Amino acid sequence: MTDFIRRFHFSDSPVRGEVVKLADTLTAILERHAYPARVQELLGEAVAAAVLLASTLKFEGSLILQVRGDGPLETLMVECNNHLEVRAVAQVAEGWGDQFADMSLSTLFGNGQLTITIDPEKGERYQGIVPLGESSLAACLEYYFVQSEQLPTRLWLVAGDDTAAGMLLQVLPGHDDSEDEDIWPRLQQLTDTVKADELLDLPVNELLYRLYHDEQVELHEVNDVCFRCNCSRERTESVLISLGEAELNDILAEQGSIDITCQFCNQEYRFDSIDVAQMLHGRSDEFGGVLH
Repeated sequence: MTDFIRRFHFSDSPVRGEVVKLADTLTAILERHAYPARVQELLGEAVAAAVLLASTLKFEGSLILQVRGDGPLETLMVECNNHLEVRAVAQVAEGWGDQFADMSLSTLFGNGQLTITIDPEKGERYQGIVPLGESSLAACLEYYFVQSEQLPTRLWLVAGDDTAAGMLLQVLPGHDDSEDEDIWPRLQQLTDTVKADELLDLPVNELLYRLYHDEQVELHEVNDVCFRCNCSRERTESVLISLGEAELNDILAEQGSIDITCQFCNQEYRFDSIDVAQMLHGRSDEFGGVLH
């Protein structure tokens, strides 16, 4: 098992934690795109972060982590559902090539913002937005929790060559401050000693012992993480139908076919005039002729 997340908590305390380790998942995401090394690094951190945040979803649905700005790295987007199936994409501004080495987060994104969207299959969407004002993605996410969730939360994120890892510590709501007033600052101080190679390479048991050998840590079950893109020909048809028959016919007249490529997995979908006619009239019959 190479890709997983494992929860843990500290006995008789309100603090919980998670560790995520990614290899195959990140490889599946990165091999579909030719991103510069610095963009790959940030995307790896973002994927690790999204899995950490999505692992607590208690319903069918997804968490979407998105960073947007007006700099050379325009968009970073990760979607992870409650089954811990994840996909991700980055969008680089034209003309920048591989000029991203050693660029800071603020230089990469310029005037940017971080958005976390909770998207349940049933019920209303929730979205929180904060400015991208910190020096790292982990720090930006910590600021998000201060502003949007009011939950003390820390993250440690690292990405290597086709691998990524992360840790999260969080104080659960409704705790009694008198239980152990020092435990939260103490655990933060201990976790700040973690090295990038330890987070990437050490087995979870060894990592937690290295950091917290004087604490009472209880490990929970392991949950698998994998890459999966939920695009499909049927979903693509629904998007095309929303454009309307006139616009679809204009595209066909100009291009001969309609070619759609999924931005996440690069799967290509082609629709010729026969496909479009069947798509429109089949759907219009289904919905009582609305699209005629």
